[in-house]
Amino acid sequence: MQLIWLRNDLRLHDNTALSAATARGPSVALYLLSAEQWLAHDDAPCKVDFWLRNLRPLSQALGELNIPLLIRSAPHWDDAPGVLVALCNELNIEAVHVNEEYGVHETRRDTAVSQALDASAVAFHHYLDQLLFKPGSVLTKTGTWFKVYSQFRKICHARLQGALPRLVAPPKAQAPMAIDSDPIPEQIPGFDTPSAQLRALWPAGEDEALRRLEYFAQAQIHCYQDERDMPAKPGTSQLSAYLAAGVISPRQCLHAALQANQGEFDSGSVGAVTWINELLWREFYKHILVGYPRVSRHQAFRPETEAVAWRTAPDELAAWKEARTGLPIIDAAMRQLLATGWMHNRLRMVVAMFLSKNLLIDWREGERFFMRHLIDGDLAANNGGWQWSASTGTDAAPWFRIFNPLSQSAKFDPEGLFIKHWLPELAGLDSKDIHNPAAMGGLFAVAGYPLPIVNLSQTRERALAAFKHLPASPDGCRGIT
Repeated sequence: MQLIWLRNDLRLHDNTALSAATARGPSVALYLLSAEQWLAHDDAPCKVDFWLRNLRPLSQALGELNIPLLIRSAPHWDDAPGVLVALCNELNIEAVHVNEEYGVHETRRDTAVSQALDASAVAFHHYLDQLLFKPGSVLTKTGTWFKVYSQFRKICHARLQGALPRLVAPPKAQAPMAIDSDPIPEQIPGFDTPSAQLRALWPAGEDEALRRLEYFAQAQIHCYQDERDMPAKPGTSQLSAYLAAGVISPRQCLHAALQANQGEFDSGSVGAVTWINELLWREFYKHILVGYPRVSRHQAFRPETEAVAWRTAPDELAAWKEARTGLPIIDAAMRQLLATGWMHNRLRMVVAMFLSKNLLIDWREGERFFMRHLIDGDLAANNGGWQWSASTGTDAAPWFRIFNPLSQSAKFDPEGLFIKHWLPELAGLDSKDIHNPAAMGGLFAVAGYPLPIVNLSQTRERALAAFKHLPASPDGCRGIT
C-alpha cells in the first residue's frame, strides 16, 4: 500500500505525488495537524482555517475515488517521523510519497522522516511539484545561484519554450478499502476562527481555484499590465491564497496563461507576458530560499545591511499595525489586510517601504506581522517582498528609492476609491484632498482622522543617511547598489 502525505498540495488535479502513488497501487492519503509548528512559523489563523476548509472538499473528492484521507496530529515537525513510522507500520505501507517543500525547517523535517522510514524499510519518494524547476537546476554560467531576477527569468523562459512542463493526470478510482476517512476539525487550538465575511471572500475548493483561473485567463489577463497596480480595480488574479495552499499548481497557471496568449512567452498579450513573469518571480524567491538559507533564519540576504541602525519605536509600529498612521493609502491598505487576510501587491510594497524607510523600523517586524495575517502567507514570497522593499534583499530596490505614499496614492488610486472604501470617514473628501487630508487644516480635524505620525520629507532624509554609510558589500560595492 502507498501513502500520500499531503502538505501544501491540497488538490486532486496536477498533483505529482498523488498521481505517482496511485499509479503504484492502492493508496491512502494523510494530512498532519501541526499546531505548534504553525504557531512558531507565524501562520495566520485565516490561513490555517483556509487549509481546513480546503481539506473538506478534497477529502470528498478523494473519497469518490475510494482514497481515504487520514488526519493525524504532529504538534511539532519533530513529531512527524514517529507519527509517519507508526502509521506505516499500522497499515503495512510500502512507500510514502510527498511533493517537495522548501525552507530550512521543511528540509530538516523531510530528512528526518526519510531516515526514520528507511530504518523501517519504508521507501520515501519526493517530487518536484510546487515549482517549474528544481532548485539548483537554474544556475549562472559559473554554477552559482542567481541573485538577479531578470537573468533568472531569461534562463527560465528559454527552458520553458524548449520543454513546457506537462500537467499530471489525476488519479483514477481504486477498489474500495476497509479504511474510513477521518473528519476534518472545524478549528485548531491557538488559531481563532476568521469572520464569515473573510471566509466568503475566499471560498474553498479546487473547483473555485480553477474557476478563478479560467475567469482571469479569459476576461482579465490581457488587462493585467494596465490594471494590476490599481487597488480599486479587480486587476489581479486573486489566486495567491490557492497557490500558497496548493489548491492550484503553477503548472496549471502557466498553461492557462500560455493558452490565452497563443503559446507566446515574450510577445502577444503584454498582460499575459507580465503575469507569466510574476509566476517566475514566485519561482525565483523559492530558489533563493534554497540557495541562500539565511533568509529562512530571519537574516538579510545582503549581510552588510545588518548594520542598518533600525529604530525601536513601539508607538509608531503600533500605529502602522493598527491602520492609524494618518496617511490614507497606508491605513486603507492595512485595514484591507486586517479585514480580508490579503493586501494588494502594489500596496504591500508601499506599506513595507513606509515601515522600513520612513519609520526606519526593522523589516522583520513587518514580515512577521504580514505572515500572522495573510491568507496567502508564503515564506519565500513574503520574505522576498519585504527584503526588496527594505533594500536588504536580492534584486532589491536601490537604497535611495523610497516610495512617497502620497504620490503613490495619487498615481494608483487617483479618484481615491480604494481609500474611500476602507476609510469611510474620509469618503466626503474630493479626489485631491483625500490623499493628504492633513493639508486641509480645520476640516481635517472634523473628519476624526489622525495627523500623520511622521514628516515624510524628514524621515526620507533619515533613511538615506542610515543606508548611505553602510559598510562595503562582499562584492566590493559601497552601500547598496
